[in-house]
Amino acid sequence: MAHVEGEDKRKLLDWDALEVGEMFDTFSYVLTQQMIDDFRKGVQDPEAAFPTISGKVDTVQYHVRYRDSGSVNARCCFQFYNPPVAGKRITVQSWIADKYARRGKNYICTEAVSVDEDGRLLDRVITHELKQPSEVGKKWEK
Repeated sequence: MAHVEGEDKRKLLDWDALEVGEMFDTFSYVLTQQMIDDFRKGVQDPEAAFPTISGKVDTVQYHVRYRDSGSVNARCCFQFYNPPVAGKRITVQSWIADKYARRGKNYICTEAVSVDEDGRLLDRVITHELKQPSEVGKKWEK
């Protein structure tokens, strides 16, 4: 979860009021060759084509805006379309894609998409989070 110094001014999550389609702040930056090189070094692949871009924004934006009892990643899907190009501005938009209850547990689905300054779709990430982390492990309790 996002670390907040001092008074926590984030909104307390109200499950019923949370709206599917709620947009988060747009994130934009110029991708440098150094960023790509650092990514390749980190994954130990000197030719890695796809640094994860959207994945750095999707749930982060949610946790910047809301506070709740925590979450557990229930599922995450990354889709890569075009390799990013150094020197191009990348814009990432994220939003609440869905909310649902399954077996009495609440889930939130966030989605983020990144495009470059030429409008090329780079990647997409869809993350489902269980919003009751205390439920994890209960099925093994006796």
